[in-house]
Amino acid sequence: MGFPWAILSCASTVYAAGAGTCCSRLSEELGTKVSFLSQPAYNGTESSYWSLQEAGLKPGCILHPSTPKDVSQAVSIIAATDGCNMAVKGQGHAPGAGFANIDGGVTIDMAGLNTTVLSPDRSVLGVGAGAAWLQVYQYLDPYNVSVAGGRNGLVGVGGLTLGGGISHFSPRVGWACDNVVNFEVVLADGTLANANQNSHSDLYRALKGGANNFGLVTRFDLETFPQGDISVSTFVNNVSKRGPVLSAFTDIISSPKFDVSVSLLVSFLYNSKSKAWTISNSAVYTQPVLHPPVFDQLAAVPSISNTSRITSVASLADEAPTSPLNWLFATAAFKPSAEFMLETFEILNNILYSFNPQGGVVWDIAFEPLPSVMLSHAAKTGGNVLGLQSDEGNSYIMLISALWLDSASNTAVEEVSREVLSVIESRAKAEGLLRKFQYINYAAPYQAPLASYGAENFEFLKRVSRKYDPQAFFQHRVPGGFKLVEQSQQELGVSNEEN
Repeated sequence: MGFPWAILSCASTVYAAGAGTCCSRLSEELGTKVSFLSQPAYNGTESSYWSLQEAGLKPGCILHPSTPKDVSQAVSIIAATDGCNMAVKGQGHAPGAGFANIDGGVTIDMAGLNTTVLSPDRSVLGVGAGAAWLQVYQYLDPYNVSVAGGRNGLVGVGGLTLGGGISHFSPRVGWACDNVVNFEVVLADGTLANANQNSHSDLYRALKGGANNFGLVTRFDLETFPQGDISVSTFVNNVSKRGPVLSAFTDIISSPKFDVSVSLLVSFLYNSKSKAWTISNSAVYTQPVLHPPVFDQLAAVPSISNTSRITSVASLADEAPTSPLNWLFATAAFKPSAEFMLETFEILNNILYSFNPQGGVVWDIAFEPLPSVMLSHAAKTGGNVLGLQSDEGNSYIMLISALWLDSASNTAVEEVSREVLSVIESRAKAEGLLRKFQYINYAAPYQAPLASYGAENFEFLKRVSRKYDPQAFFQHRVPGGFKLVEQSQQELGVSNEEN
């Protein structure tokens, strides 16, 4: 029984030595842009993560680049140093441990690459990959234009866009990635390239949903559109009103003439300490129309509170940061059915009600539209790899979130989330309501969102990876996130089980 441990010990020693050499070389080339344990810049990055799981990892050093050239140099050095792995952090909003940080390797904190530049005709915004969406909206609002970006302003531009990206404006203009006209990207050999419809068009398409499997994006050039103030209504309901709330939600998302100004989020919140459920609805209308008729049915449901206002995009996105907690995401997509949504609540209540780990846990189960009109915009920039077709009809996405303080409960919370998701998906599949698609920005580490894009898109992603990264640097040396090689193995496992 000692043999595997000996291998692990040996591997750890080699890995640590490689990382130390790598950090030394980075420091020689990039000077004070490299920080080490206990230095202020290092501590600043470590304290900026959204989840405790990410903040708990300790890289050997952290690089704080200020130019794309810095990133290019760093990737070249890391790739040339055996035993040195890296992670890439934008705003650090992914909850999974290792998605944007690393133990013992090099974390590249992209926050310094946050420049926003609007073209003279205001049609394209160039934005550094380390920017947060709030910075983008604050920059654009005075020009009365906007871009398809994150709804929470604290989310980073890079992670959201490379995962597809749902925006308040998505029904009108598509996924965030559908509005990228050019990616500036550092490849595995350190080359700085531009990927667009005319140059590296295959890489351009792969980056639209393919996450961090192909290169390190340093700048996104985003198509803008005219935009002024918007309307937002917030309704809070007693859980006893779940029937009419879910009926109103289903009627809105099922409409064959889905209103492209609608951005709707219906959330069921559960606190394991109080064993209490609450329904919170965020009904955004991306025009300055107070009380738009499309939300009348939802607004008519008796509520605990009901507020509406006209506001700017930046003001709406300016959310208060949460205290550092442990977080978990998991997701699935379904065809519309109010009856099935009620079944979903019963499943959630039956499983979650008796689960109360030390320190408690808060669950947030959110539902949001995935209308076919949103999917129709992909073709305008050469398509994406998400595998969704507009002729498949309207759907909705479910996000299961959990947040808790006591890290000793991490495994237990994950196990419960797996159980909940498994039961809901099994029931949906039996009723013909389950969609294969898993939104990668909401997916749990145990899910396989890249494979959910379909066999054709998945094979395309693997071909592009082999072409631009023949040594599989971003598959093996950038281990965080969802990797094509790992999901290939998962698919093989599923195939073997079926046979």
